[in-house]
Formats: sequence, structure tokens, C-alpha cells
Amino acid sequence: MTTFDELKLAPFIIEAVNDMGFEEATPIQEKTIPLALQGKDLIGRAQTGTGKTAAYGIPMVDRFELEQESIQGLVVTPTRELAMQVAEELNRIGQHKRIRSLPIYGGQEIDRQIKALKKRPHIIVGTPGRLMDHMRRRTIRLQQLKVVVLDEADEMLNMGFKEDIEEILKHLPVERQTLLFSATIPLHIQNLARDFMRNPEMIHIAPREVTVASIKQEYIETPEKHKLDVLCRLLDIQNPDLAIVFGRTKRRVDEIAEALSQRGYSAEGIHSDLSQNRRDTIMRKFKTGEIEVLVATDVAARGLDITGVSHVYNFDIPQDPESYVHRIGRTGRAGEQGLATTFVTPREINHLKYIEQIAKHQIVRKPAPTVADAFAGLQRVVVENLLGVAESEEIQPYKSLAQTMLDENDSVTLLSAALKMLTREPINKPLTVLSNAPPIPTRKREPAYKDKRSYGRKNQPQRNTKKPNRPKNTRNKYQ
Repeated sequence: MTTFDELKLAPFIIEAVNDMGFEEATPIQEKTIPLALQGKDLIGRAQTGTGKTAAYGIPMVDRFELEQESIQGLVVTPTRELAMQVAEELNRIGQHKRIRSLPIYGGQEIDRQIKALKKRPHIIVGTPGRLMDHMRRRTIRLQQLKVVVLDEADEMLNMGFKEDIEEILKHLPVERQTLLFSATIPLHIQNLARDFMRNPEMIHIAPREVTVASIKQEYIETPEKHKLDVLCRLLDIQNPDLAIVFGRTKRRVDEIAEALSQRGYSAEGIHSDLSQNRRDTIMRKFKTGEIEVLVATDVAARGLDITGVSHVYNFDIPQDPESYVHRIGRTGRAGEQGLATTFVTPREINHLKYIEQIAKHQIVRKPAPTVADAFAGLQRVVVENLLGVAESEEIQPYKSLAQTMLDENDSVTLLSAALKMLTREPINKPLTVLSNAPPIPTRKREPAYKDKRSYGRKNQPQRNTKKPNRPKNTRNKYQ
């Protein structure tokens, strides 16, 4: 485990990372950041969702100069969705240095992008087709470029962008740093590296093959805004004795714990920002059952060995298979059966399948529980508790009062009223407390057109019919 402080980053980077709620560097970040800060060309072999954006984004923000009013960094991505996600994360990383990133992709009016380019962003994140459009129009000038990143390089080549990528790289400054990230390194990636990179160093993050046989694993596909409702319904239905909910960041953990508490659950959050005394107090309460739901980050939950945890909920899907196995391993201890449920948004399905492949265990899809399911679960739990109390001797002082009430009221009516009072009816309201954590990038493909250089410009919601003013001399169109 390596913290960002140990990587000796600039204070504004540390501040931004803390604001984003990240506690430790992922393996690809730990290996990439020091080499990238030295200006070396790199080939990073790592799967989607392992933190690659910060791996190249942190060195870029650290090295770029705020006063230089030209494009210093270029990130090429296969899809518009990934371009938007990468630009958003780079803006968060660069917020305290005021390094700005701009996404450029097909499907958005090009005139709007041209206006945004006039504000002189430091980093451009774009899809190959739209980048080619801007280069032809001379609306993007890359003479002062310092770093180019090819993100999901194998995916771009599989989508037919080999010629476009080569054409873009040919017209970039020779004295530049090139970073290439790919899940696989086939022959055409090797050829690209040979032609356009200078003695690149290879960084390979090999996932460990791990298995967790004693834990029942499920996932529920649900939109981000419905996650809290789904979690509350599961807690009502399953009624775990002790449960751990995992969030991706410290801020996320605080928000989940607060939201659960507001809805009447006995929940507390734990992460590295809390004092040691506070963490010890929360853990003591959790072990003794005073707290039923512990919300935690991966770092805070490391080393926890608590018997009796029957359920684990991955509110946010983990970034890598090792984190997934670590999380769900908090349940199913001492030979007991455990249940792990992961909440997955539609665009995170591919990442879940990758985790399933490495963990070598099928993660079963389950439907999201309904309000009726939650209410039925609550009723079942109340009946079980009521019957349990009825068998104890502690009810003796209440029998005379009960007999008096039965003399004046119908027994079925009285019992129904008691069950209603004991049942906490499920709350069904939209998720408004939690912030929208950055999703794991996926490999959703954009439509492939015959003319790749018009990539992303068809089927626009609003089409600009005004003919652009193209330069008359097109022989040296990139000069």
C-alpha cells in the first residue's frame, strides 16, 4: 500500500487527491507516476478501472505550466463517453493549479467546441475522428505539446482507428512524451510503439488469480440515483446482524453513513481521516452490535477481522479484482456462509465481468428489490421478533395489561396494531444526499461509419448546416 504522500507529489496535487477522497495509489499509479514525472515514454498494460486516468493525469498536471497559453497535453480515447469521463477527472486533479481540460468528441456541435478552444485549455481529451476534424480546420494547434496519451489503445485499433492515430502522431512535435495504456499488447500495439515512442518502459499490472468459495456473490444492476433505495430495501429484507457497506472514497462513505442514519438505520462511517480514538470507538460499537451497519473505504477496512459479519454491500464497484476479493472477504469467516452484493450501473457491467473472470467465481445477477419486497421483509422480521419475545419470561408484567385490553378490543385488531407499530415502513424517495462518484470507464463503442474521418458527426441531435470556412491551401494541412 502506497499513499500519495509517499509519491512526493506537489502540494496542490495532494490537496486535489484528498478532495477527491482517494486514500492510496493503485498499483498502476504507484508504478507509473514516478517514471512519468521523469519524462519517460511508457507502455502501461492494465485493465479498465485500475486508476489509469490519475496515473497519467497527475504527472501531466504536475509538469504543465499555468502561464503557457497553449495545448500542452493530448489524450486520445476510443469513445465520447470515456473522453468526457477523463476530462472530468483531469479537471478535478488540476483544480488547485487551475489546469483545465476540454473534451472534444463527435456528436457535439463543432462550433461550440471551437468557442471552448479559444479559452485556451491546457489539455485536450478527444476521439480520433473529431481530433482529425479540428486539425484539418486548424482550430487545434499542437506545436507546443509536451505529452500525448493513448488511452485504451487496443480498443481504438480494434475500432479501426489505426490510420487516424498514426496520422495524428505524425504531426505532433518530435520532442514529446508518449504514454500508451492498453489492456493487451498485440502486434499492432507493438508496431505503434516502435514507430512513435522512444525506448518506452513497460509497466505490467498482472491481476492475481483469486477465489472466494465460501461466499455467495450477487450483483444488482441499478442506476446511480437508485442505489440508496436499493440498499435500504436489502437491509430491510435481509435484516443482517452485522453488515459492511463499501464506498470508493472518504466523502462517499460519509454521505452513505449520514443518509442511512437519516433513514433510521444504525450506521457509522469509518475512513482514514477520522482520529484513531474515533475509529476505535466505532469499531468497538460495531463488534458489540451497537452499530449494525459499518460504512468503510477499502483502506479503513484493511486488517479487519470481525466475526459475525453476514453481509457485505459494494455500494461502489471496486477498481480491481484484488479490492473486490478483499472487500467480500470481510464476510463468510469462521466457516460461516456470507453474502456479498455489488451495485453496478449499466456502464460498469464490462468491469464486473472482468472481476468475475479473474476471481473465477460466477457473480449471479439479482433483480432490484421493490418496495413491496422490503415491506414483506420487514413484516417477517417483526413477526419473528415478536414470537421470540413471547417465549421469554420478561413479558409477565405486561400480561395483566394485555388481558384488560383484550376484554375491550378484538385480539386480531390489537395484534395488527402492534405489528404496525413495530414495523418501520420502507421509505421510497430518490437519492439526493450522495454525490455522483466517477464511474469506471467502459468500452462502449460508438457507431462505426464507412468514412472514419466523419466519425461521430452523423445523427447529431442538432446539426449545424453552416458550411465551415476551410483553408484554401490544403496541401500542408497540418503545418
